[in-house]
Amino acid sequence: MGKQKRPLTAGEKVVLGIAAGVEFSAKVAMWRDLKKRPAEQIRGPKWAWVLGSFVNTIGPVAYFGWGRRRHRHR
Repeated sequence: MGKQKRPLTAGEKVVLGIAAGVEFSAKVAMWRDLKKRPAEQIRGPKWAWVLGSFVNTIGPVAYFGWGRRRHRHR
């Protein structure tokens, strides 16, 4: 039959919990930034970035790395 799965160790559970917390925090930060930032300061439509946020960690990383337009200080 199939391969049996072993239970997670305590250390693996901690790492998994930390990774889930970091990912959730990144999504919340992204959603808050999207809500307050004017549409002209975002590359692409806001709704598309909200949908993209559900692509695990890639969505928030892409938004903060590429999706926001940089302010130019004079």
